[in-house]
Amino acid sequence: MKFTSLSTRLGLLVVLAMPAGQLLQAQPSKPSHYSVTDLGTLPGGDFSQATNVSDNRLVTGLSSVADGTQHALFWWGPFRIDIGAPGVNSGAFGINARGQASVQSEVADKDPNNENFCAYGTGRKCLAFRWQQGVMTLLPTLGGNNATVGNINSLGEIPGLAETNMRDQECPSGVSVNGVGPLLLDYRGVIWGPGPNDVRELHPLPGDTVSMAILMNDNGQAVGGSGRCGNTLPPPIAVAPHAVLWERDGTVVDLGNLGGSVNTSILGVGNIGLAINNPGEVTGAAAIPDGTHFHAFLWTKQAGKMRDLGTLPGDVDSAGTAINDRGQVVGGSTDPDGNLRAYVWQDGVMSDLNSLVVSGSQLHLLLAFGINSSGEIAGFGVNSHGDVRAFLATPVNGGDDKARTPVALPENLRTILEKGASSGRLRITLPRAK
Repeated sequence: MKFTSLSTRLGLLVVLAMPAGQLLQAQPSKPSHYSVTDLGTLPGGDFSQATNVSDNRLVTGLSSVADGTQHALFWWGPFRIDIGAPGVNSGAFGINARGQASVQSEVADKDPNNENFCAYGTGRKCLAFRWQQGVMTLLPTLGGNNATVGNINSLGEIPGLAETNMRDQECPSGVSVNGVGPLLLDYRGVIWGPGPNDVRELHPLPGDTVSMAILMNDNGQAVGGSGRCGNTLPPPIAVAPHAVLWERDGTVVDLGNLGGSVNTSILGVGNIGLAINNPGEVTGAAAIPDGTHFHAFLWTKQAGKMRDLGTLPGDVDSAGTAINDRGQVVGGSTDPDGNLRAYVWQDGVMSDLNSLVVSGSQLHLLLAFGINSSGEIAGFGVNSHGDVRAFLATPVNGGDDKARTPVALPENLRTILEKGASSGRLRITLPRAK
């Protein structure tokens, strides 16, 4: 399958002990129930995934189109806005309340080293972009040919990874288990922005040669992985020997592990920080001692180590893919046969998100990728026909009232929608009738 078509062991790796103090008091005492919306696809498409959701319900992701390629898009209410990107395949992986988005695109140009950084198997360059007010701006590499993005914070800063010009004989010479490769060059975690030409390198731990940043908070802290080119896999389903956090000043912190190490021969087995909230709590996935499975974890500065969050009953693998400032965590959990279920964690309990859905949903929820401050959850599921669809799950029946109040579209996006709809420059569609 192509890049973000996640299957078997747990989606894109592209939590949590109880938060202390006022965060603990602010948490809901029991899981909410959810109303689920199938966000649909772009015209002609048969597949979509949601990757993130902002506090004003802008949802990013990707959708296939009639020619089989994938386009970056965002959803707002009933609208689907195809923002595309220069090239062939693209996806949006974060959006903030100001309407700025982080986008990855496989462009038409061939990689001079025939690398496969986007995992599409085409040998084309993989590049990072910032989308703002209808304009796609290319983000720089560190001297290499490829880069990819994580989320985007409220300041417009984007974490990710970019190739250097340093050749490394340890890099995989063939296609790795997650579809990436061959690779010839080292890569480093970076933060782009907030200025249009700003790029800051995030160094790996001492002794390591590569790093990658997956997500950052509004305080300038970023999380990801550190390792060597031969024992680290960049996204999708990224793993490394070390899960790490970078402080605002660039200091790198080893988050520890759950007793296991990276195993690049098995999809998802390794250590990686996947999300950090503004209080500085980190979730992700870490290998367990058997060397063949991985569990979601929570790391806090107070504890100074990971807490194993386990799996849903009967399952063997899990990952924490997002955490909001209230300490709610979402992700996915898989059984021994690779069957995937989305979960929400709070108050020390991991719950199958499907068990909390009110009647009327046509989707089985496979993986939750994002959760906003209102507890709204974005991810993907599968319908009765076997089609993968992006979803937005909204708390109801005692959930946070904020999740149900009207929200405003950023003025810059409202202007784009109005102009685009009248000029035909934007592809805006309404949901299909079920």
